[in-house]
Amino acid sequence: MYLIAGLGNPGVKYEKTRHNVGFLIIDEIIKNLQTSNINNQNFNAIVKKSSTNIYAKPQTFMNLSGESILSIVEYYNIPNENIIIVHDDLDLSFGTVKFKVGGGHGGHNGLKSIDSHIGKDYIRVRVGIGKPENKKDVADYVLSNFSKEQFDKLNDIMVHCIKSIEMLQKLPLEEVKSTYTIKG
Repeated sequence: MYLIAGLGNPGVKYEKTRHNVGFLIIDEIIKNLQTSNINNQNFNAIVKKSSTNIYAKPQTFMNLSGESILSIVEYYNIPNENIIIVHDDLDLSFGTVKFKVGGGHGGHNGLKSIDSHIGKDYIRVRVGIGKPENKKDVADYVLSNFSKEQFDKLNDIMVHCIKSIEMLQKLPLEEVKSTYTIKG
């Protein structure tokens, strides 16, 4: 069993923001799956279970994502090699999709929180959102909506991510990297 979690912030205000691309991808994955709701207040997350996977959207706000992930991991006894975290990445141009295990958090508070709770040895699906022109505007940028042009392209990116997440469960990471990495 895999835990596939998308990072984002709860609430309508953040639904279509760059920082919520992880939530958007999880929503797209489960849209066509037969899942059941898992209602466990300790998870502090929206959790759906299919016959093979757990899908989660932590509701702790980004900075505390690790608390939610840890509670799910401990409850289901999921090893880190079976954890896939989907998140936005400022250091990648819009539309880029890359994969890795470990490494730094790059200032991403959701990853920082997860790293502090479960360590760094989990699979990361990094979805590029680009950078603001002025570095001082990072918080506003990640919490702003995608442009119309970007949102139109986002559907293709999400389809690609869904396929790559399926392959991460079947193939070695290096093979997924060589086949499914895209540059925006």
